Amino acid sequence: MNKQLKTSQITMLGLMIAVLLLMAYTPLGYLNIGPLAISFNVIPVAISAITLGPVGGAIAGAVFGITSFLQCIGVGGTSAMGAMLFSINPVLAFIQRFIPRLLDGLLLGYIFQGMRKKSKNIYLSCAVTGFFSAFLNTLFFMTLLVVLFGNTEYMQGLMGGKNVIVFICTFVGVNAVCEMFSATIVSGAVGAALYKARLLPGAEKKNTAKAGA
Repeated sequence: MNKQLKTSQITMLGLMIAVLLLMAYTPLGYLNIGPLAISFNVIPVAISAITLGPVGGAIAGAVFGITSFLQCIGVGGTSAMGAMLFSINPVLAFIQRFIPRLLDGLLLGYIFQGMRKKSKNIYLSCAVTGFFSAFLNTLFFMTLLVVLFGNTEYMQGLMGGKNVIVFICTFVGVNAVCEMFSATIVSGAVGAALYKARLLPGAEKKNTAKAGA
């Protein structure tokens, strides 16, 4: 059973990476509104973290980060902001695009594990993980954007003299809310379905215990 579970989990990770690539290179992954885009790519990252823990989340997050950076140079679509940041400093642009997604996936694995210890409700654990997939992605993304590029003419123009906190809240606005809502609902539903299919850690133990009883 454990070997079968691990095989299923690795297969699921491969599927989520395939979904990430599909979403990155088609309009399915992004909804462009202004200089930022609503990204649904955090959802496969959350599912990977739920299925394979911190390692799976980090791998999926890394794939998301790479595809995000490639958009700075027009591969798989073009990010207007990414292209501008790349023209200012390619190395910092890579850090700003890649690191937030890697950290997001890594931490989501620990968040899900922590939720499973606190709650027996699998939907709640998956939904909370989904919420944080979008929340942390936005938090890390905007933090590095301000830290690495805050003093540039481009960013100063976007900020328009606003306080950093006010700028971040107004800048991400509707985008962040839509990401958090969609990631929460979808991750909760998919995670619960995977648990019923015995594809999540701990699910096989519960089913074995029921069989023994």
